[in-house]
Amino acid sequence: MLVSADKKWEYALGMIQVDGLEPSPEFKDLIAKEKRGEMTTDDMRKVLDKKYKMKK
Repeated sequence: MLVSADKKWEYALGMIQVDGLEPSPEFKDLIAKEKRGEMTTDDMRKVLDKKYKMKK
Protein backbone atom coordinates (compact mmCIF):
# COMPACT_ATOMS: atom_id res chain seq x y z
CA MET A 1 0.00 0.00 0.00
CA LEU A 2 1.44 3.35 -1.03
CA VAL A 3 1.17 6.29 1.32
CA SER A 4 0.51 9.78 -0.03
CA ALA A 5 3.05 12.57 0.44
CA ASP A 6 0.53 14.39 2.63
CA LYS A 7 0.24 11.41 4.97
CA LYS A 8 4.02 11.01 5.10
CA TRP A 9 4.44 14.64 6.15
CA GLU A 10 1.61 14.34 8.70
CA TYR A 11 3.43 11.38 10.23
CA ALA A 12 6.80 13.15 10.23
CA LEU A 13 5.40 16.32 11.80
CA GLY A 14 3.53 14.22 14.35
CA MET A 15 6.78 12.52 15.37
CA ILE A 16 8.38 15.92 15.92
CA GLN A 17 5.42 17.12 17.98
CA VAL A 18 5.43 13.96 20.14
CA ASP A 19 8.80 15.16 21.42
CA GLY A 20 7.20 18.45 22.43
CA LEU A 21 8.74 20.36 19.53
CA GLU A 22 7.15 22.56 16.90
CA PRO A 23 8.54 22.80 13.34
CA SER A 24 9.61 26.29 12.33
CA PRO A 25 7.48 28.32 9.92
CA GLU A 26 10.36 28.10 7.43
CA PHE A 27 10.33 24.29 7.59
CA LYS A 28 6.54 24.22 7.20
CA ASP A 29 6.93 26.45 4.12
CA LEU A 30 9.45 24.01 2.62
CA ILE A 31 7.02 21.14 3.23
CA ALA A 32 4.20 23.06 1.52
CA LYS A 33 6.43 23.74 -1.50
CA GLU A 34 7.40 20.07 -1.70
CA LYS A 35 3.74 19.00 -1.51
CA ARG A 36 2.85 21.41 -4.35
CA GLY A 37 5.70 20.05 -6.47
CA GLU A 38 7.62 23.34 -6.41
CA MET A 39 10.69 21.60 -5.00
CA THR A 40 11.92 18.07 -4.43
CA THR A 41 12.88 16.44 -1.16
CA ASP A 42 16.49 16.73 -2.33
CA ASP A 43 15.99 20.47 -2.84
CA MET A 44 14.69 20.69 0.73
CA ARG A 45 17.74 18.83 2.01
CA LYS A 46 20.05 21.25 0.22
CA VAL A 47 18.27 24.29 1.71
CA LEU A 48 18.40 22.80 5.20
CA ASP A 49 22.04 21.71 4.83
CA LYS A 50 23.00 25.21 3.73
CA LYS A 51 21.19 26.75 6.70
CA TYR A 52 22.27 24.35 9.44
CA LYS A 53 25.67 22.91 8.49
CA MET A 54 28.56 24.20 10.53
CA LYS A 55 31.05 26.31 8.67
CA LYS A 56 34.66 25.14 8.79
